[in-house]
Amino acid sequence: MSYLLRIDASASGDASISRQVADSFTTGWGGDIVRRDLALDPVGHLDTAGITARTIPADDHTPAQKAAAVLQDELVEEFLGAQAYLFAVPLYNYSMPSVFKAWLDQIMIVGRTIGVAGGAPSAGRPAVVVSARGGGYGPGAPQHGKDFLVPALRTILGDANLMSLDVRPITPELTYAPAMEPLRHLLPAHRACLEEAHAQARRQAAEITAVVAAGRPKLPGTR
Repeated sequence: MSYLLRIDASASGDASISRQVADSFTTGWGGDIVRRDLALDPVGHLDTAGITARTIPADDHTPAQKAAAVLQDELVEEFLGAQAYLFAVPLYNYSMPSVFKAWLDQIMIVGRTIGVAGGAPSAGRPAVVVSARGGGYGPGAPQHGKDFLVPALRTILGDANLMSLDVRPITPELTYAPAMEPLRHLLPAHRACLEEAHAQARRQAAEITAVVAAGRPKLPGTR
């Protein structure tokens, strides 16, 4: 079995709900895990050297372009070597943490991970996205329609013209309820949502482990 690539993006350390629910997934995972913690070891934002290194021949690279290419090669190989993905990415200010966006920008390279003839190399691989959020963003909630993280990742990770992953969101909500007095009345809803998130993570781990172990037929372009 190939490995699971786990990416953590929360700045809250062990207190992070996204990390805790992701832990429930990894506890049930039946194979190897490669983990990258972007809060502890962030990758740099894509810069001029990183962009130009993709189109200029390696023999003509400046020192900055060489360093950028080494980083991108490492991240791309790590990404493509996985058979499944676990992204612990909390909702920050209605969107994703900048460290996760920086990681995405480094690996989204035409001809390598996206825009590949015959389809994305990662096509069809499962990707669980654990995204905790302080309030409620479901139908009927005051913040409904203001989650710009999960819809964006469905497109970035799941679009057939990009990475074409099988995106599976888990969204524990109301995480501010234990700490913010105006939300205290929502504690029961928060606890129920969190319990269900952990249960979903365990179910997804069991299902994806079985699918990967069984060698599910690969889609066109899948390595």
